[in-house]
Amino acid sequence: MAILSFLVGLVALIVGAELLVRGASKLALSFGISPLVVGLTVVAFGTGSPELAVAIQAAMSNQVDITVGNVVGSNIFNVLFILGVSALITPLIINRQLIRQEVPIMVGASLLLTALAWDGSLSRIDGLILVCLLAAYTAFLIVQSRRQEAASDEAEPATAAPASGWDSRLPVQIALMVVGLTMLVFGATWLVDAAVTFARLLGISEMVIGLTIVAAGTSLPEVATSVMAAIRGQRDIAVGNVVGSNTFNILGVLGLSAGVVPDGLSIAPAMMAFDIPVMVAVAIACLPIFFTGNLIARWEGALFLVLYVGYTVYLVMAAQDHDGLSTYGFVLGTIVLPLCALTFVVITWREWHARHKSP
Repeated sequence: MAILSFLVGLVALIVGAELLVRGASKLALSFGISPLVVGLTVVAFGTGSPELAVAIQAAMSNQVDITVGNVVGSNIFNVLFILGVSALITPLIINRQLIRQEVPIMVGASLLLTALAWDGSLSRIDGLILVCLLAAYTAFLIVQSRRQEAASDEAEPATAAPASGWDSRLPVQIALMVVGLTMLVFGATWLVDAAVTFARLLGISEMVIGLTIVAAGTSLPEVATSVMAAIRGQRDIAVGNVVGSNTFNILGVLGLSAGVVPDGLSIAPAMMAFDIPVMVAVAIACLPIFFTGNLIARWEGALFLVLYVGYTVYLVMAAQDHDGLSTYGFVLGTIVLPLCALTFVVITWREWHARHKSP
């Protein structure tokens, strides 16, 4: 029954997110918001809605480790796995706005979360700060988009194509959003209940379940969106979806989750000592890769995937208290990660040197 509940909940989350994204995207475009901003906000927030539904449900059920683990694990999964797979399909050319604005904001949100959680919890005040920042960020993107659209129309007036399709009418769009949101709520309940059952049966902590199974499961909408976008050559969507979802996960999901719990969200010491620093390191690792040549090459995507496999293996070995954990952790921490960091530094320096050397 637990497996059935997990699968049904997962399907409900994916289908619900798809309906919510479709309805919200059409609604946003009908109000003149640019496709890039729709990708960074509506699509990213929509594909991040499973994380929100699961996190709030888990927080209200006092399964706080699943709430925090889901967000941290999803952010790590989004960058290392989704961008890794997408880059293997086709090298991802990065939009300049993503490089100069959105990725630094994602890194800043990750660092802010670390600072707020330094005392071992996210209080309601901390949650309010995160939610207010999300509202300000979204408003800024919309205003920026309208200004850019106005400037573009003045430079080259264009006639808008009439809306078409079965989902082009306002009542249909609202209905899609309502049905999608309803499926998300029920799917989140079933998924969280099944995940807690798995954790108890397997003797694995809820934190590890949240960091792995739940995180990967709730990130499937991002996987589908980014992979299909990469296959179709829509590379901005493939990258923007990940960056926007990660920002939304921190500011929106954790912010709202901290707000619904009277005492806030407690952060496990193991999370502060390892998983949150890994999430921050993964976000920072995007900077040199995104800055160098404005693309993510296939070998960089492969490196991301290798790092994710290494991280997941470490979590599983730690959960089982494996005899080889100390050796594996030593190799990972003293050889693999330093080599990756050195690679990023060398690539960044070579790119910076080449740009300043060229006339």
